[in-house]
Amino acid sequence: MKKLWVLGASIIAIIVIVSLITVGMNKKQSNSKHQEREKDTQHSKYITSQTPTLFLHGYAGTLNSEKYMVNQAKKKGATKNVITAIVSNDGQVQLKGKLKKNATNPVVQIVLQNNKQGDYDINAKWFKNVLVKLQSEYKIKKFNFVGHSMGNLSFANYMYLYGDDQSLPQLNKQVNIAGTFNGVLNLNEKVNEISVDKNGKPSRMNQPYQKLLKLKGIYKGKHIEVLNIYSDLQDGTHSDGRVSNSSSKSLKYLLGHSPKSYKESKYEGQKAQHSQLHENSQVANELIEFLWGNKN
Repeated sequence: MKKLWVLGASIIAIIVIVSLITVGMNKKQSNSKHQEREKDTQHSKYITSQTPTLFLHGYAGTLNSEKYMVNQAKKKGATKNVITAIVSNDGQVQLKGKLKKNATNPVVQIVLQNNKQGDYDINAKWFKNVLVKLQSEYKIKKFNFVGHSMGNLSFANYMYLYGDDQSLPQLNKQVNIAGTFNGVLNLNEKVNEISVDKNGKPSRMNQPYQKLLKLKGIYKGKHIEVLNIYSDLQDGTHSDGRVSNSSSKSLKYLLGHSPKSYKESKYEGQKAQHSQLHENSQVANELIEFLWGNKN
């Protein structure tokens, strides 16, 4: 009788142990599948593209001007591969880091050692040098652009000078933040001095705005998508404290109906001050969605 009791207890113990092992394995498999689903969902939020996105700071800007936006893109899983292109005072380009083969949505942070260069044509040539370097090293054919402040005018001059050069990588998408397309307050424009109409045409055209009117023809038929971000402190100046809304919004008239798409996005309040725009989480979220959001 005692032997039968011991045998029964042993059988029950074995059954319990097997049941616990089975439950544990099923739970582990379930958690694994859940993590895989979460991972797939995260990846599906963003496109998978090898087109690099180039960030360019403004006047007196540094790597810090781009760091927050880039880090937000990494944090959200839109990109993992980030390198830096340092442009020397004589326009030589040094790449720090390496773009991995078939990297998803890679980012290139451009740093101009002469960050107070006021000649937009020289800045445009330096930007071209970065593209040529990337083309030589990685055979890139297209690129996206994100610029802040004067970086946008430097890029506009790049497109004016080289936008029709088919031997260079071609622009895919561009994000302009606080663009100085038709002037800078207290430099060549007074507060509330210049206005724009519904088409973005300014009441007065400063240099080099007039020559940039040729951009309409350069952008035409290239299927370029444009996001133009600007801000208003809501203090009566109709500006971000440095650049008037009219100057930023005048990009619309420069491009006309030539881009595949054109969108203006306005931010308001102190967190939208000129230098704070590239530290603004909402701005970062919008540009990440614009550049890499999966519309499917």
